[in-house]
Amino acid sequence: MIWYRVYLLLLLVVLPITGHSSTVDVIKVHSQKMNKNIPVTLILPDSYENSVEQLPVLYLLHGAGGNYRDWNSNSDIAKLADLYNMIVVCPDGERTSWYFDSPIDPKFQYESFVAKDCVQYIDKHYRSRSTREGRAISGLSMGGHGAMFLGIRHKDVFSIVVVMSGGVDIRPFPNSWDIKKRLGDIETHKDNWDKYTVINLAKDLKDGDLAISLDCGDRDFFLKVNRALHQQLLQAGISHKYIECPGVHNWTYWQESLKRQMPFIDSQFRQGTKSVK
Repeated sequence: MIWYRVYLLLLLVVLPITGHSSTVDVIKVHSQKMNKNIPVTLILPDSYENSVEQLPVLYLLHGAGGNYRDWNSNSDIAKLADLYNMIVVCPDGERTSWYFDSPIDPKFQYESFVAKDCVQYIDKHYRSRSTREGRAISGLSMGGHGAMFLGIRHKDVFSIVVVMSGGVDIRPFPNSWDIKKRLGDIETHKDNWDKYTVINLAKDLKDGDLAISLDCGDRDFFLKVNRALHQQLLQAGISHKYIECPGVHNWTYWQESLKRQMPFIDSQFRQGTKSVK
């Protein structure tokens, strides 16, 4: 009888935790250009196992110095994947790849890895909504730049871009975060820096190309470049959301930013679903 009561007590403790929880796994995705397998955190919502529904996918990029584990380790992304019923994919960006296909280093070809290899793998192996309307891309810091960079350059793949504390203009930081290892020194490779910085790429956007949301802390060292991109988009008539909240460049801010931005992503997915039908 004592053991039975202990069993019931344990059952009551465990059920609330495991009864409604996403599945978090690490998969390996092969990079065609770099010819290697790269780790990716995959989060499937609780509904995935007992459904035949095709779900939208959020590709979520880490910042400089981070890796594929960061978002799941430091935020509530697994719970949010459940809440909003979406697949979340967190690819590894080799600490400081900046998600470029580096024009000077063939070992860093992460634009192709994320926008092509990862997307194709997920669509082949999981019940993803395999249209641009079913894909969002987001990230923090380096990953924020990467999200906007990939979103602009692959509008046929992604329809939603969310930038959190993004380094949306890399040119003011010529000696930081290994960017010059990917593009060359700014003095001798200025064309690369101008070509690969998001704020310049955004000049070619047309209103409605992407659903865009920018989110940055009011004491973040990337605040100035985010404000500049915001003003550029306004002047060009590009519809977007812009949020400035109290905070600095850290996980405390990004945890809250993610919670703010998930309803935006979800609403865009829902609108996309209606337009597809």
